[in-house]
Formats: sequence, structure tokens, C-alpha cells
Amino acid sequence: MAQAEIDLEAEYNNRARVPDHPSHIAGWQRDAAAYRETARCELDIAYGPGGRHRLDLFHPPGGDAGAPAIMFIHGGYWQALDKSSSSHLARGANERGFTVAVPSYDLAPGITLSGIVAEMETAADFLMHRLGRALVVTGHSAGGHLTACLMARSPKALRRPITAGMPISGLFDLVPLVPTSINRALGLTVEEARRLSPIYDTPPLDSRIVAVVGGAESAEFRRQSRDFVAQWSAMEAVARVHEVPGAHHFDVIAGLADPGDVLVETLVTLAAGA
Repeated sequence: MAQAEIDLEAEYNNRARVPDHPSHIAGWQRDAAAYRETARCELDIAYGPGGRHRLDLFHPPGGDAGAPAIMFIHGGYWQALDKSSSSHLARGANERGFTVAVPSYDLAPGITLSGIVAEMETAADFLMHRLGRALVVTGHSAGGHLTACLMARSPKALRRPITAGMPISGLFDLVPLVPTSINRALGLTVEEARRLSPIYDTPPLDSRIVAVVGGAESAEFRRQSRDFVAQWSAMEAVARVHEVPGAHHFDVIAGLADPGDVLVETLVTLAAGA
């Protein structure tokens, strides 16, 4: 089907697609707050000068074995939420022995999307310097886009390349967002959207990526993951799609809180080669 025939607003407006999304977001906030109460964590570490340039570090209960650390980037279409909604998603990797970082970033329209990408580069560089180890990056929705951007830009922008990532419900081609309501806060032109689309970037050498998407997500979200994996595979990345059966945009990340879930197992496998 030609893009002009697709109802892009319906395909990309996830809050409209999932009417009970407020209960899911409230659940994230509740579960995240509960995890912060019990986890071994360092909260509100400054990685930059701004008020939202803060990250939380969650440490494994049994101690860190020195493996690559994991960074999780929250979603919200680059214009909502912060790190406080995602703390519980560190649980699964923590219980498998990994340190997990969860950063916040400034939100549109107060910052450009290229500015948000730069903030995540600063956060990633800060983490690699502080921890002295490689990163595996994962993130949800807008965070999936930022995951792929970090990987693509890391050989030039960061102190060491990021070669392993797991974007979840990621956006890899931003051009379809330009005519939608999502772009009101972003203000992207078609040219800017293309420049900030990691599907058009080159993956770092020896990169491995698993693009996760929910089986009940829109056709466009599923297509984005397939097309991204095909494009990066053609440029010699080891890439595949993992579809979570029956999952929609707001419950596709739930498995990260469970150390036995396939999403956590995927992160463990990615970390082994990072």
C-alpha cells in the first residue's frame, strides 16, 4: 500500500490506539516507585548541566560481575515522561547481574530532536567513562529511535562505539510522522526527519541488534522494525526482529522486569558479545 493511502495519524497515535493507556502508564509509575524503594540504586546522578540531565543507576543485588552495562531510554514521543516511569524495567537485568542506567532528557518543544539525540550521546559517554565498560542500549518507542541513533553515531560521537542494542517499538524512519499530530511539538521538516532517521545511517562495525515490536501494534510500527532490520542487515549488521505475541505499544516492555523473560535473555546475549 502506498504511504499516501495509509492513515498515518491512526498508525502512529498509540494513545488513541490503546484507550486504556492511562492505566498502563499509571502502572509503570507505581511499579517504578516500588522498585526504587527496594533496589540497590543511585538516583539523580548528573550527566550534564540541565535539570533533566539526570540518570538513575540500578545495581545487581548480588554485585556486578563487570559485564557491559545496560542503558534504558524511556519513550513518550520525545515530549512526555521521564526516567521515573521506567525504574522497574531494570529489575530483570539487575537480577541477571547487570548494572542498568535509566536517564531522563529534555522534552520537545523545549528542545529540538537533534538536541535530544545529543543529550543521550552525553549520557552514554558519561556512563562509559564512569563505569569503565561498554554499553548495551535499549529503549522504548522514542527511546527505540534514540537507541538506534546512539549506535549509528557512536563511532564518531562517543569515546567508544556502541555495537549492541535492543530497540523496542522503535521509530527508525521519522518521515511518516511529519504530517501527524505528533510533529506539532517536534516541528520536523521532511529533510530534518530524514536526517534524524537511523534507518538511513550506517551501523557500526560488528554491530548486533534485535528490534522488538508487539504483535498487536500498528502495521506501521511492525513495518518500521522489519524495514530497519533489513536495511541494517544489508550493511552487515547482525540484525533480527523479535515480535512479542499479542503485545500492544504499552505492554510490550513488561518482560524487562522479569529476569526469565525473552527480552532480558536477549539483553544478556547481546551483552555477551559487546
